Amino acid sequence: MKTVKTLFENNRRWAAKAVRRTPDFFTRLVHKQTPQFLWIGCADSRVPAEAIVGLLPGELFVHRNVANQVIHTDVNCLAVLQYAVDVLRVRHVIVCGHYACGGVKAALDHAAHGLIDNWLHPIRQMRERHRRELAGIADHAARVDRLCEINVREQVQHVAGTTIVRDAWSRGQALTVHGWIYGIQNGRLKDMKLSLASIAEAEAARAPRRR
Repeated sequence: MKTVKTLFENNRRWAAKAVRRTPDFFTRLVHKQTPQFLWIGCADSRVPAEAIVGLLPGELFVHRNVANQVIHTDVNCLAVLQYAVDVLRVRHVIVCGHYACGGVKAALDHAAHGLIDNWLHPIRQMRERHRRELAGIADHAARVDRLCEINVREQVQHVAGTTIVRDAWSRGQALTVHGWIYGIQNGRLKDMKLSLASIAEAEAARAPRRR
């Protein structure tokens, strides 16, 4: 069993290895972070953002929550988004969901799960909007995975609908919002083929996908 002490030991080894490879590694990090990417992903422990895309500290700005949601009343998420776009001037915002997401799975069923149900309410609404399509998928795991994909697409549109992103586009800032999904079973990312780089593209993508 791993303990808290194990984490400190791992940290010491990691820091020493980083300095051996790049002696000024931490010195550079202290002065400035210059990430080109903001990652909005799920809090699931099996989806480590930097490891998946092979980036180092300072190269990926990260926000994670249950089921990778972008809710317009979530000040935490919006603050991260604004800092990334207005201060760090990231060029890409990546909304990355993952298959077999426990949050999406919980939103798909009709059982009570306690406090988390309040957070999952938007996904339950999404489930109802796509009820016909989802009902046509016999396999439960496949149905969960399809709702995971739908969730990514909707969260991309939520990001693109924020005043933060629209103001950036209006002033000519280079910024693209992407939708990706990760397969825990194989470690591979899938591009959802939804990348928005302007208000016009965001408006074109708003057409509801209801079945």
